[in-house]
Amino acid sequence: MSKGTLFDKVWDIHTVGTLPSGLTQLFIGLHLIHEVTSPQAFAMLKDRGLKVLFPQRTVATVDHIVPTDNQARPFMDTMAEEMIQSLEKSCQENKITFHNIGSGNQGIVHVIAPELGLTQPGMTIACGDSHTSSHGAFGAIAFGIGTSQVRDVLASQTLALSKLKVRKIEVNGQLKPGVYAKDVILHIIRTLGVKGGVGYAYEFAGTTFAKMNMEERMTVCNMAIEGGARCGYVNPDEITYEYLKTRDFAPQGENWSKAVVWWESLRSDVDAEYDDIVVFNAQDIPPTVTWGITPGQGIGVTEKVPTPEQLAEEDRFVAEEAYNYMDLHPGQPIQGTKIDVCFIGSCTNGRISDLREAAKIAQGRQVAAGVKAFVVPGSERVKKEAEAEGLDKIFIQAGFEWREPGCSMCLAMNPDKLQGRQISASSSNRNFKGRQGSASGRTLLMSPAMVATAAIKGEVADVRELI
Repeated sequence: MSKGTLFDKVWDIHTVGTLPSGLTQLFIGLHLIHEVTSPQAFAMLKDRGLKVLFPQRTVATVDHIVPTDNQARPFMDTMAEEMIQSLEKSCQENKITFHNIGSGNQGIVHVIAPELGLTQPGMTIACGDSHTSSHGAFGAIAFGIGTSQVRDVLASQTLALSKLKVRKIEVNGQLKPGVYAKDVILHIIRTLGVKGGVGYAYEFAGTTFAKMNMEERMTVCNMAIEGGARCGYVNPDEITYEYLKTRDFAPQGENWSKAVVWWESLRSDVDAEYDDIVVFNAQDIPPTVTWGITPGQGIGVTEKVPTPEQLAEEDRFVAEEAYNYMDLHPGQPIQGTKIDVCFIGSCTNGRISDLREAAKIAQGRQVAAGVKAFVVPGSERVKKEAEAEGLDKIFIQAGFEWREPGCSMCLAMNPDKLQGRQISASSSNRNFKGRQGSASGRTLLMSPAMVATAAIKGEVADVRELI
């Protein structure tokens, strides 16, 4: 088993005890909730006559079901309105901080917690959402949990978990122009597989990560779960501290200096022991696009859809399913695939740096005829900052729609949905069947800059042609 890693240190600090089952009872420092997985959890508490144990350690927002074109209340979708009302009521009854629409702090849960400074190194964080692994970018151990576990954290501020193994994933070198953090994680998942991380925490390290800003690190950690890992993290460093220093909930004054000393002590030891180590060369990573129905089915933009013979035997069954569903043929170039919808946003790529990169591509150009393209900021703060920089005008002038914050078409639990067999270029995190709202809709994952390129060209295209 691993020894001396940040994961081991944070796990040990937060261990309350060992349960008779052998599971660790782990204290959760920060609990994030939203409108989808929390109503049932609050109902379970009421049924058992329990209260929220530490309401000050829970923070709520609304993101999954909110419309991004018209957020006037009541929502036209009656179920969405009921869900937000339920969350509003539960937060009020339990004295939980709720960042509602119009508060200035509403947005996707994995965007607002870091930008508020709630996410900090050395924390254990839980949320009823798969992509909670995003917060690992700060040197936190962050888990996505199910509804019954949301109940457990509300009631006890702990989770019963098995300790994970730790795999160190090093990426070294300088990324080539047109290659972004999204390409890095898609390349890692392509190589290790969607089940490669099962039973592991991923520690992302190496010179490439050392140069990444916090938003880039969040993109990579966000999709650790798509590679099967329960969580992913990056050791905290000066880039982490610089990002946090001016945030709302960052330690102040003398407490800041003390916090940095403690955070430094949590970094994985130089002689830390890992259960596995995998090394990548940044120069080998191309602009990457998924062609299939899992995030692991990715290829470089200039590559062709793999043939069954090029795949491992255990991957061929899913590949056959993907060929049929996606209407793509083995050996077919992915470049030139016609696109109907282009979506820039999500907890993976809806932050200000993502919008800036996409705007560089959009500026002075026009969305291709027949393509619906829209941009959804990850939070109210991101939207405000983007508008202050004039990014909204760049997108609108290019023919993109500029929307209100929310999860939007990432999972389509709102009006933003694909129609029929439409094919989408998406900066989100999952390309599962039906993920974007249509049972037959198709999704190609790529970086925000690549999505903007597809919008301009009307087809999958190489962003390097427009840089």
